[in-house]
Amino acid sequence: MEPKWLEWAKSLQAIAQNGLTYAENEFDIERYDQIRNISAEIMASNSGGDFEFIKELFRKQEGYATPKVDVRGVIFKSNKILLVKEKIDGGWTLPGGWADPNETPSESVEREVFEESGFIVKSKKILAVLDRTKQGHLPPFPFHVYKLFFLCDLQGGSKSTSNETTDVDFFEENNIPGLSSSRVLKSQIDRFFEFYRNPGLPTDFD
Repeated sequence: MEPKWLEWAKSLQAIAQNGLTYAENEFDIERYDQIRNISAEIMASNSGGDFEFIKELFRKQEGYATPKVDVRGVIFKSNKILLVKEKIDGGWTLPGGWADPNETPSESVEREVFEESGFIVKSKKILAVLDRTKQGHLPPFPFHVYKLFFLCDLQGGSKSTSNETTDVDFFEENNIPGLSSSRVLKSQIDRFFEFYRNPGLPTDFD
């Protein structure tokens, strides 16, 4: 579970963002801005991050605060699962990333898989809708995130890397490489192999 200071900082940031979205009184706007700065200070002092960077990150968030959506593709071939190696941390993960506006969730994951691996896929089923905070991903993230995992059928394409990935490969269940724990966990990979062996399992959530 994430530390309490991070939970408090994220809650304060959301309160400030929502307040700044609807406030019209100049004194209320000033108070919400102060709350946002306190949230950034809590996060900076406890994480070792730069206060000005975090404050600017929060300042760019507009509109009512809602969880961000991360989509991941789960693709199997010959009893092996597709993983890509992240350039940013050297860990392996299911291909995916942030969902984009004007795309359905399935369109987002299909695009992400192609961009990161070179393979063309078609979404088939949502295997899991998970709260990142409750799953134990590290390091902690400054915003609340929902993670959507789609089982996808391999349609075509060929292995290729991108500006975000340095390698692409399929792995057997007992030979999973070091993972990018910010993006996917071994327990999730194990669960998806269970889905592969038992297609009738219901979607996991929370």
